[in-house]
Amino acid sequence: MSDAAERLVLTTQELLWERGYGGTSPRAIQDRAGVGQGSMYHHFRSKADLALAAEKRSTSELIAEAERVMSGPEKPLERVVRYLRLERAVLKGCRIGMLTADPDVIATEALRAPLKEAFDALTTRISALLREAQEAGQLDASLDAHAIATTTMAVRQGGYVLARAAGSTQPYEEAIEGIISLIEARAIGARD
Repeated sequence: MSDAAERLVLTTQELLWERGYGGTSPRAIQDRAGVGQGSMYHHFRSKADLALAAEKRSTSELIAEAERVMSGPEKPLERVVRYLRLERAVLKGCRIGMLTADPDVIATEALRAPLKEAFDALTTRISALLREAQEAGQLDASLDAHAIATTTMAVRQGGYVLARAAGSTQPYEEAIEGIISLIEARAIGARD
């Protein structure tokens, strides 16, 4: 990717996180990236194509970060907890979750698809760790690992919304600690 295209993608990532798709104009992208209109449209046919490239980059980065945090020699539940407690820019919201509130993104299958794929990948990874914990006898085997993973993702995303509404990270932190407590309460030996 050329330097100009790279700057366009990085700038669009930032602007989508700050303003959403509807609030991000091609002019704003060009101005912040220091790239002219001709160069922008040389690399990307439209704002939607550029936004799609930025979304794919953001989702790839988030999945790679999650995989790094959820990999390792620790017990599966410890890796899930480490992922949930990962330091975040809570008051900015989730880089991809925020786009799900953008009507233009949701109405466009191509722009919605990377978000769904990223959430599916994260849910699947958490679910796999929970099943691994069940198979190792560390977590109640009667739990539906996929349902718990989906709940975990919903709590995280809802935590961002509550924190932004409150102007404080406290609701997010409480939501995360709450879901961790619920999972740990079903860990084998947690009630001993």
